[in-house]
Amino acid sequence: MDPLKICFLSSEVVPFAKTGGLADVSGALAKYLDREGHDIRVFMPLYSSIDTSLSEFHAVDFIQNVTIPFGDFSLNFSLVTAKMPDSNASVYFIHCDGLYDRGSIYTNDGDEYLRFALMTRAALESCQRMGWAPDIMHCNDWQSALAPLYLKTLYSWDGLFARTRSILTIHNIGYQGIFGWDKLQPLGINDYRQMLPSEDLDAGIINYMKIGLLHADLITTVSDTYAKEIQTSEYGAGMEGLLQHRRDRLLGIVNGVDYAEWSPESDVHIPYNYSIDDLSGKEKNKKALLEKMGLPYQEGTPVCGIVSRLTGQKGFELLHESLFEILATKDIQFVVLGSGEEKYANFFRQAQAHFPRKMVFFDGYNVGLSHLIEAGSDMFLMPSRYEPCGLNQIYSLKYGTVPIVRKTGGLADTVDFYHWESQEGTGFVFEHFNADSVKWAISHAIETYKNRDAWTKLMKAGMEKNFSWDVQVKKYIDLYNWLAS
Repeated sequence: MDPLKICFLSSEVVPFAKTGGLADVSGALAKYLDREGHDIRVFMPLYSSIDTSLSEFHAVDFIQNVTIPFGDFSLNFSLVTAKMPDSNASVYFIHCDGLYDRGSIYTNDGDEYLRFALMTRAALESCQRMGWAPDIMHCNDWQSALAPLYLKTLYSWDGLFARTRSILTIHNIGYQGIFGWDKLQPLGINDYRQMLPSEDLDAGIINYMKIGLLHADLITTVSDTYAKEIQTSEYGAGMEGLLQHRRDRLLGIVNGVDYAEWSPESDVHIPYNYSIDDLSGKEKNKKALLEKMGLPYQEGTPVCGIVSRLTGQKGFELLHESLFEILATKDIQFVVLGSGEEKYANFFRQAQAHFPRKMVFFDGYNVGLSHLIEAGSDMFLMPSRYEPCGLNQIYSLKYGTVPIVRKTGGLADTVDFYHWESQEGTGFVFEHFNADSVKWAISHAIETYKNRDAWTKLMKAGMEKNFSWDVQVKKYIDLYNWLAS
């Protein structure tokens, strides 16, 4: 099979820019596709926040000061390139000071629609100037979701793209990129209204995600269960009808994990490495975690970790009704790392104030601490309202940190329900989104923890699971080959 040419569009890519799991997936998938011998070229904005010491950055000398018309005005961009660290995969950065020199990756500014339309068109313009005909145009979330339409309209004249097929991956359907209809002209699609959802035009809006879902040759999302969930009114965020209509072109592939970064055997962020054959470092990391966070170490008391964005999606309102009772009546300690909505941060601060020997909250994000929480905790809680894939539960499995999760999205696909009678499974899974269910799951975990033999068997069952990108990347390659054939 000949190597594939894959144009990969993403608004964030590890290690250059990250707000969530999209960046992790984009960075890892590109690296592993390159290792498999494919010509993967990643396009993303050159945000002013990017640390250019991460790699050697070079201007692409034949793609400088390129002018792209946007209605009655034009924008210029230049292309800069660097290699993905520890990889030969090329990342191409779209340089446009006026759009990407902001305090954050995403904004609420009036030109947000334009920032990512330029990213998308600049990738297509760059392919033209490189004379490079991609087999696959892989778009991610709403930020690049106009690419399938652009291939059929503004760039349909160019035979370079005659065999290019488009994939749109939904990482979170809750974010859709909705703007006013007055953006049709600058986006260059005013003459193609017949190709846009009529109900949106009637409502005076443009929905980038919906346009992508309508025109992509294939739609993927980041777990099998999420692919089914988003076809329902509960999880579809208004897209369920369109997704049902396109269900024969919709499938889920669970995200992989880069075990070079996330493995207790080689993790550089933890003081004691350990393995499935020698778990002695696990308890030592627990002591180190508690000491670092100012909690007392108590032999036989389990530690439950949380590392998360603090948003409504993550289900922490369930703890509003249950955490104080759990801390007051159960022998358990919690270590929480996260940032986001202030109402959740305040709740965790209050819990810490009431139970200073059993609960600690770190407001923010810290890479080293996130690894230490995975290694030093006995359990890891993810009570998500919905979770397209989730990565922390997969990290937890590898670290022998037993997940406690709600049965939704990727959590349902990666954590197997633990049956006490047979002592089979990899974690504690609850189905209903209510406080009683999460209390049941935590209590079940605490009781199981008291039986050291059963708990060790449970830990090792999780550590044996393999969600490596070495495995998952082959699913994408098979998909690309099928679509390109």
